[in-house]
Amino acid sequence: MRVAMIGTGYVGLVSGACFSEFGHHVVCVDKDASKIEALKAGKIPIFEPGLDEVVAANVKAGRLSFTTDLKSAVPEADAVFIAVGTPSRRGDGHADLAYMFGAAKEIAEALVGYTVVVNKSTVPVGTGQKVEDTIRSVRPDADFDVASNPEFLREGSAIEDFRHPDRIVCGTTSERAANVLRELYRPLFLNETPIVFTSRESSELIKYAGNAFLATKIMFINEMADICERVGANVQDVARGIGLDGRIGKKFLNAGPGYGGSCFPKDTLALLRTAEEVNAPTAIVAAVVQANDRRKIAMAEKIDAAFGGVKGKRIAVLGLTFKPNTDDMRDAPSLVIVPWLKEHGADIHAYDPEGKKEAEKLLDVTHCPDAYTALNGADGVVILTEWNEFRALDLVKTKKLLKRPLMVDLRNIYRPQLMADAGYTYVSVGRATVKPK
Repeated sequence: MRVAMIGTGYVGLVSGACFSEFGHHVVCVDKDASKIEALKAGKIPIFEPGLDEVVAANVKAGRLSFTTDLKSAVPEADAVFIAVGTPSRRGDGHADLAYMFGAAKEIAEALVGYTVVVNKSTVPVGTGQKVEDTIRSVRPDADFDVASNPEFLREGSAIEDFRHPDRIVCGTTSERAANVLRELYRPLFLNETPIVFTSRESSELIKYAGNAFLATKIMFINEMADICERVGANVQDVARGIGLDGRIGKKFLNAGPGYGGSCFPKDTLALLRTAEEVNAPTAIVAAVVQANDRRKIAMAEKIDAAFGGVKGKRIAVLGLTFKPNTDDMRDAPSLVIVPWLKEHGADIHAYDPEGKKEAEKLLDVTHCPDAYTALNGADGVVILTEWNEFRALDLVKTKKLLKRPLMVDLRNIYRPQLMADAGYTYVSVGRATVKPK
């Protein structure tokens, strides 16, 4: 089949590349000419493990191409995916759908023959109908259907998620559109991947409900971590104990500094606004959003207490992105924690394996070329992101580089007893602080 992917951001580029790997012919479209030229030259604008190889292989095979010309890509497409940004609108938290409706109008003008227009972007309930109305207003004669097909890609493992998803959700009541989507995802049908066909409205809500539930799990275990610290329990034991219950599951029960990234923050806010509009209050989601905001400040205060006040202290910060294996800084806890520490007088020397380029735009700190440079001469170290290379630091070397053997580990990647035996004061989340013996 022939696919036009409108938008070459994270979702569009990964989805387009993976559809081409399935054997479809995909044209990725973007208004940003510099991005398209870079992609044509083999330069990937985001860090996602394995994406460069998939793009290169399918460009070479002639199944994947890039253009700024939407009008040349849409007419030949069996399916046109809209994968543009839907960021939170300033001031009210609503999803900003300006790019979505702008793309819909341009697609309408270029439609030739029957086409399925598929919303891949995360959008509020009812957006599919509005996209259909937009296209119909521009081209009353057009032969098309609008479907919803939300993405469930995790940054850092998106290629594997696309190849082996937990499920595929397709929102459409049109059998013609359903058949196009079945053909697009035929390789996954053969792998017996569960594929859910439902209404557009249910499909749109599935995406928001899923992310809101996962965000709730994160904040729940963070609150349990606070209780653990006060009663002498270990949050990792608690998480394992409840996660083994099949009704709960072990995923997203890692205590830490709160959630961030491109999805959870904006999707929980958008769900809240939708709930308000239809007069169906979501007290649980509202509490999760508030708890996440408080969590980041609480973690900054935790660091301050561990250092006996950060004023005048040099602090090595390891990890700035919201999670490992991505360069994404959107709503990362570091964007709250690091400025708080600086405002309270700390001198921050930071290192992130992939986030430096983005972090330099957002954080006024000393960016170091590696972890040990950041550690050299610091009064202590804070781990904000659990990159694998931080899991096996040379503790003897680290101790020599630090003025004081103090580690605040907000991701719980070390065992407290190991750190005590290595001569560190070790502060983690939801576990007792240990000191050298």
